[in-house]
Amino acid sequence: MKSKNPLLKSKIEPWVYGTISVAIFLFIWYLVSLSDRIGTFFPNPFIVIKQFFLSFTNKIGRDTMPVHILYSLRRVGTGYLLGVLIGIPLGLIMACSKLGRAIFMPCFSIVRPIPGLAWIPLAIIWFGLGEKSKYFLICMTALVGITIQTYYGALFVDKTLIGAGKMLGANKVQLFFNVIIPGAFPNIFAGLQGSFAGAWCAVIAAEMIRSDQGTGWIIFNGMNYANTAQVLVGMLAIGLVGFIIAELLKALERRLCRWNIQGK
Repeated sequence: MKSKNPLLKSKIEPWVYGTISVAIFLFIWYLVSLSDRIGTFFPNPFIVIKQFFLSFTNKIGRDTMPVHILYSLRRVGTGYLLGVLIGIPLGLIMACSKLGRAIFMPCFSIVRPIPGLAWIPLAIIWFGLGEKSKYFLICMTALVGITIQTYYGALFVDKTLIGAGKMLGANKVQLFFNVIIPGAFPNIFAGLQGSFAGAWCAVIAAEMIRSDQGTGWIIFNGMNYANTAQVLVGMLAIGLVGFIIAELLKALERRLCRWNIQGK
């Protein structure tokens, strides 16, 4: 017998399967941790989960978990915003101007393949060991993805729409704001989502640079003291916060790009 409400079923099924997969993962993790050899450096999931919740009231270092998360979010938000403010205009300039493409594309093509971690020495030399070096590292990580998606989104806007705009008498400025930017927006938003994920991952590397707060610091401090549970607690915090932010961005995309959502 078929379900009377297929829409409700389609919404519930992913959550059911997701819950089952997480339960199986935790069960396998628990079984592995029972081994005498592995269990000494790989605590069972219930210990990690317990310590994770306790970290919201018990301090790790100088602060509790919410404070560490806020430090990381501030660093990611600042560096990411800088990447957005540079990447979107740069991508639009390269897509819409042959002169801009000739000037900026060679340099961007060189910077594009450089991984974020490779910027750590320069970040320290240029900006020291303070917050500015962390912002720079996260900015460089986010910048590439945002610029690429913006560039290709604006470059491959439907030519029919551009032609229709010209036939209706639109000038270059009107075409840019009324056709090219709206047409490129789904790609730009995809770049914003992917780059934020990269920036959130980069916070771990950024907090290697002389830090005593943040989720990345929790991981490295746990490593320094061979505290595997603390390392896993930090990883859990990064994973959960990243998941929540990703879901919020998806919800925002469904609201702002309704015409472009297919099969979601």
